[in-house]
Amino acid sequence: MPKPILLAIDDDTSVLEAVVQDLRRHYGQDYRIVRAASGVAALDICRQLHERKDTVALFLSDQRMPGMTGVDFLQQALTIYPDAKRVLLTAYADTEAAIRAINSAKIHYYLNKPWDPPEEKLYPVLDDLLETWKQGYKPPYEGIIVVGTRWSSADHNVREFLSRNRVPYKWLSPEQHPEAVDLLKERGLDDSKLPVVIFGDGTSLVQPTSSDLATKLGMPRQAQQKFYDIVVVGAGPAGLAAGVYAASEGLGTLVVEGEAIGGQAGSSSKIENYLGFPQGLSGADLADRAYIQANRLGAEFLPALASTTALRSPRPSPALTKSSTSLAERTPPARQRCTSPATLAKSTCSYAQIRSIRACPSTSSTRSKRHPTSPSRPARRSSPCRAMATSNA
Repeated sequence: MPKPILLAIDDDTSVLEAVVQDLRRHYGQDYRIVRAASGVAALDICRQLHERKDTVALFLSDQRMPGMTGVDFLQQALTIYPDAKRVLLTAYADTEAAIRAINSAKIHYYLNKPWDPPEEKLYPVLDDLLETWKQGYKPPYEGIIVVGTRWSSADHNVREFLSRNRVPYKWLSPEQHPEAVDLLKERGLDDSKLPVVIFGDGTSLVQPTSSDLATKLGMPRQAQQKFYDIVVVGAGPAGLAAGVYAASEGLGTLVVEGEAIGGQAGSSSKIENYLGFPQGLSGADLADRAYIQANRLGAEFLPALASTTALRSPRPSPALTKSSTSLAERTPPARQRCTSPATLAKSTCSYAQIRSIRACPSTSSTRSKRHPTSPSRPARRSSPCRAMATSNA
């Protein structure tokens, strides 16, 4: 969005240069500083800016100028930019004339020359005027505009996709907003092919699909890595929590979501039963916090609109794309249990013990617990697993 303009007018070149330097030093980051050497030239600049739909926030004009005084210029500039603030620079001898001009030109303030130091005599006055101007200023909308009919399913899909992905947009209906038809004509678009999505850079999409919108908005279409330890399907509250916990453990985590991050809960106005938020919070806020946390920990997010080939792996394992031995190595020794040959092979157990584990009956049989003295099933002997665990302890 272009910056608002501060227009300085003075016929004295040295004074005009000093004014421009002071304005640029203090307001150059938020405003564009424009100069004019006379009232007539300033009016021409105002007309050109108005045709380009630029915004003027403040006029700073000298009073005594040949051909057109500052009061005359501000009176005519009032018709072009009625909302701009108007300041008159005067000498001490012109103070009474400036006071009388407040009613005719509706001048907001007048400053006496010289204004040094500007930190005391110039900036405080202009700061107050510009702050007041900002409160009533509505910048022109330059975001995404959706033009469509209310009861169209395609229009509903486009708006739902943008809303659930928290992309701000403005919706216009040709039936309710006459400017929508003019907007389409300016861009040479057919109003019979709706919906139309117009972007801030001037480009547009006619009857777009969700995939088209995702591509235009820069959403990822393919996974960045070839292999992942964990793939979480669904980015609702549970999926986001899984992504956070997996990524915090250092696992390569991919979260796949079909519509929008947050799932159905992301569209809730207030969630009051989520742990850790006694006052409740909106679904969008919850999803944003979880997404930022998971992303910071290294989890990757991918919309399900992407090609399924992005998730295919040449390895046969559908659940884990890395070997189980590498995951076992990451498991702390305190959590490893001698219950399988794979884990025993990495401990100090002998091959004979591994064979005995393979052949020993389960010690957690629900039948033996329910019927410990059943005559049809003899009492089980002590398991080598328990004996080995006792000896190791």
